[in-house]
Parts: sequence; C-alpha cells; structure tokens
Amino acid sequence: MTHTALTSGALSADLVALPSVYRPQGDTHLLAAALAQEDLGPGTDVLEIGTGTGALALHAARRGAAVTAVDVSWPAVVTARLNALRHHLPLHVLHGDFAKRTEGRCFDLVMTNPPYVPAPATSLPSYGPHRAWDAGPDGRMVIDRVCDTAPALLRPGGVLLMVHSGMCGQKATVKRLTAAGLSADVTVRASVPWGPVLRSRRAWLERRGLARAGDEWEELVVIRAQHL
Repeated sequence: MTHTALTSGALSADLVALPSVYRPQGDTHLLAAALAQEDLGPGTDVLEIGTGTGALALHAARRGAAVTAVDVSWPAVVTARLNALRHHLPLHVLHGDFAKRTEGRCFDLVMTNPPYVPAPATSLPSYGPHRAWDAGPDGRMVIDRVCDTAPALLRPGGVLLMVHSGMCGQKATVKRLTAAGLSADVTVRASVPWGPVLRSRRAWLERRGLARAGDEWEELVVIRAQHL
C-alpha cells in the first residue's frame, strides 16, 4: 500500500472550469497517482465516471487510451469537452447517468472520484457545486452504485479505481466489491486537512459518529478492484 503526498501540478495546469464544476483537488491527484501505476496505452478502453473538468480523462488520453467520460452535470460535460479541444486530445464526453449511458459496453479500466461527502440530505443534489461532493447521510449513495455496477462495466481482468474518504467506510466498499465478485483492496492512502465543507458540518458529523471532536484531517483512499 502506498502513502502519497498530494501536490498540485501538471494534472490541473491550463484547465478551464465553468461555474459549479469541481476543480482538481487532493482526491483528484490521489487518483492520478493510482492511475499512474496502471498499464494504459493504445487499445485500452477507459471510462471515467464523474469527469468534472476532464483532468483525469485527459491524463489517460495522453497515454494513448481511448477514453469515455460521463457526468450528470451539463457544465461539467461542456468543461471537459472544452479542455479536450484546448489540449487537442480525443475524449468522448457523455451527459447523463453513467450506467445508462454505457449500457452494454465493457472497459479495461474504470476510474471515478465520486461524490462521497456525508450530507444531511437524503437525496443527491440536482444542481449546483454540491452535486460534486454531497452523497447522502453516509456518503455512499454513489459509491454503492459504482460497486454494484462495476462487474458489468469491466472486461475480464479489468480494473476499477475509486477514491473516497475514509469517513465513508473503506472496509464496506471492499466488502461490497468482493461480494460482487471482484478482488478488491485499498492501494493508496493520504491525509488532507479538512476543507470548508467538512468544517461547516462538524457538529452534524460528530453527532452521526463520522468524526471525533477535534478532527482536522481526513483520510483519503483509493480502492482498486479487479474483475477476475
């Protein structure tokens, strides 16, 4: 298992972002570190779920992979398409639900930085910047869908890379993926300081037992699962 220091760099350089689109942050860079360990190249079919600016999708396209990127947010879709044009890289960007838009297709690698921040609302936001991070009271409303859909999205030997907070239950994710028939484990970890969203929810998170009094650092993990 790798413990990674998170820094900004080429991944987020020269990217445009429309209002409400999630810009590359620590979790994006952690997923990029995990992606760097995978064998990509011509003939590799990659899917990114929740592409945002398209930073990771473009990172994979630079290595020669054929990349499909999906996002439920129209501003994110437009942003990713603009960044692909600006960087002269082929990127197939789709709008809508990832499972519906990729139905019947299989990929060599699926990567996602899904919404995973625990939020008081019991449904996912339908608009605004919170759409990129709010994921219900346990932070798993999107994570669980990815886990359940992954076997159908992956070819034999295909790999899923998913980043999320330790607050969401990394063991639950590994268990769910394993139950779905995949081999899964945490491969990368990092700690980042709490941002404004978590700080604004401190009292609620403590009441839910998702944080302890005085917590200031959040553990991020990348879970790697393979279709055997």
